[in-house]
Amino acid sequence: MILRQILQKTLPALPLLVGAFFIHSALGAGYVVPSASMEPTLEIGDEIIAVVPSYGWGTANLPFAAQIPALPHLRIFTHLPHRGDVVVFRAPANLNETWVKRVIGLPGDRVALSNGHVFLNGKALPWHDKGPDQAELTPGIFTPARRYEETLPDGTHHDILKLTTAGTLDTVSTFTVPAGQLFVMGDNRDDSADSRVPAKDGGVGLLPVWNLQGKAVTVLFSWRNLKRLLLSV
Repeated sequence: MILRQILQKTLPALPLLVGAFFIHSALGAGYVVPSASMEPTLEIGDEIIAVVPSYGWGTANLPFAAQIPALPHLRIFTHLPHRGDVVVFRAPANLNETWVKRVIGLPGDRVALSNGHVFLNGKALPWHDKGPDQAELTPGIFTPARRYEETLPDGTHHDILKLTTAGTLDTVSTFTVPAGQLFVMGDNRDDSADSRVPAKDGGVGLLPVWNLQGKAVTVLFSWRNLKRLLLSV
């Protein structure tokens, strides 16, 4: 019975596992999550698989892209992520680094934050309180947090962690996401240098679509928690 369950989880992912287990390919790539910014969805040490052609293919996918400053920012077969997708991308401030965040706003969306709540095109994304939890500020160091389920306009939902609703990143004035860019956030909302933080200050800023490398789909395993095996993202 246990073997059958493992096979049921593994077989659909085999094409990606072949191409993405520790290596990059045209179809899939493997990445290790280095920080707690996407808790509770992703944890430090998770080895995740990303589908490379999910949003088309671009020069950002080339392994040597960061070493060629004048590399043209080209993409083919490009299409935008869906709100709620967990994406991996070259960090705008350092193309040698690959980061992972969740897409919240698409080009043309009006985005604001008030007391931690995201307002998308004038409407707050609903929260459902799921009770107390904990956030890992640094490896092995935890602090009390609260878990909420956040729902996007199309009804998809994901869990987030909040430490406070009065932090420096909890209030953002309304702005419109420009063409060719995305507004991304970490699920660990008070420990994520995401689109609320400019790239010059160590964050993502508004993420250019060119930087996308793929869509995170599976936690293959975790270097720290053996129970985290073949989990959907």
